[in-house]
Amino acid sequence: MSIVLACLILGLAIAIERIITLNLASTNTKKLLARVEDALSSGGVEAAKDVCRNTRGPVASIFVQGLMRMSEGIEMVEKSIIAYGSVEMGKLERGMVWVSLFISLAPMLGFMGTVIGMIDAFDAIAEAGDVSPALVANGIKQALLTTVGGLIVAVILQLFYNYLISKIDSIVNSMEDASISLVDMLVKHNLTK
Repeated sequence: MSIVLACLILGLAIAIERIITLNLASTNTKKLLARVEDALSSGGVEAAKDVCRNTRGPVASIFVQGLMRMSEGIEMVEKSIIAYGSVEMGKLERGMVWVSLFISLAPMLGFMGTVIGMIDAFDAIAEAGDVSPALVANGIKQALLTTVGGLIVAVILQLFYNYLISKIDSIVNSMEDASISLVDMLVKHNLTK
């Protein structure tokens, strides 16, 4: 049961860290796009880069990468945005494999506890040479408790996992929409080759 509890603690620690990180990564993309457009109009590409560098989140980081390739043409800007978008997506998904592992591992450990509890129950029967309900009750109780514990841990972590996946999807969609808007903005301002 202590290993199942360790799965819960580690899984929750990673999930909470991811929730905090993803909430900090969320950016108001409409506001950022408006600020970038104002900067492009008034101060050019360098002013737009400064706006993006001073804004937290993956969308601003992608914008910086795209703006740095302005002198190489719109196609290079698009390639840079796509490539760096993949890097940022990897950062958003970091640690999710561990939460998934603990979701799978907890029930298996619970079932292993069930088997160990049943073995203990049968050992008690063999030692006593008698089948008495009181004799096997403790082993069966241990078996059932570990199964329930493993399943509860898996359910709790699955809820966090699904929330995190939906949050990551939301941020990725925001990154994609904002990137398209940035490229359109650059074409509109005739700032690319």
